[in-house]
Amino acid sequence: MPWKSTPVNGTEIGWIPADWPAPDHVHAGTTTRSGGASRAPYNALNLAEHVGDDQDRVDANRQHLRRFLDLPADPHWLRQVHGNDVINACEAGRNTTADGSYTDTAGIVCAVLIADCLPLLLCDNRGTEIAAVHVGWRGFSKDIIGRVVAMFRAPPRDLLAWLGPCIGADHYQVGDDVREACLKQSTRFESAFTAAPGGGRWRADLAGLARRRLEDLGLGNISGGGHCTFAEKSLFYSYRRDGTTGRMASLIWRDQERSANAPKVEY
Repeated sequence: MPWKSTPVNGTEIGWIPADWPAPDHVHAGTTTRSGGASRAPYNALNLAEHVGDDQDRVDANRQHLRRFLDLPADPHWLRQVHGNDVINACEAGRNTTADGSYTDTAGIVCAVLIADCLPLLLCDNRGTEIAAVHVGWRGFSKDIIGRVVAMFRAPPRDLLAWLGPCIGADHYQVGDDVREACLKQSTRFESAFTAAPGGGRWRADLAGLARRRLEDLGLGNISGGGHCTFAEKSLFYSYRRDGTTGRMASLIWRDQERSANAPKVEY
């Protein structure tokens, strides 16, 4: 997808654009931890207000992000609680409690904060509907993915999904309780869990769980899922690795001037 940043004072921030076949007027991707004003242990592009970082530095990072990406508006930040609520971004205020947002309005920037959980970005193949969702094991077990897909007017077969960076299975060990909560939806998710050395624990493939659920819902065009926040320390924050740390943001928006009557894109 074509994408162009706007460096601020010659400085670029870390940004990984989504590698998916979305229409050109849909822009999506995730930040990395580089290019911001925060100091250790939040260095450098922390975008979260709730982790103990200096508020002025968080504000500066958010302003820098908007200018760098030439965003049409401030991102629609959420108060994430590991639940399954997905709100309409046009109907909710700043820091609404939810773990995802959806819109069919141009110029609205949907965003989720991450530091091991999975950011899931979605759009329809015409680029008229978009969503961003924060998927941890709790949200997954409460079927937040099914809830966001149900918000789209387009049928699941016409939706595209991008899985952003999250903790990889090699570094994500969980107990029986987590595995059982996820398997309540379907035993097909068993393949996303492998026994960890020592017994009594499981390695969980969070991106794999999301991919399987999306497939069950009827999505066939699913991209991403290749980055591990825990393993790639120079690029990403990781709560499991570091404890006190910052947060990246995954964002999706579409151009203001694009018509809702744009021709359908075939893949």
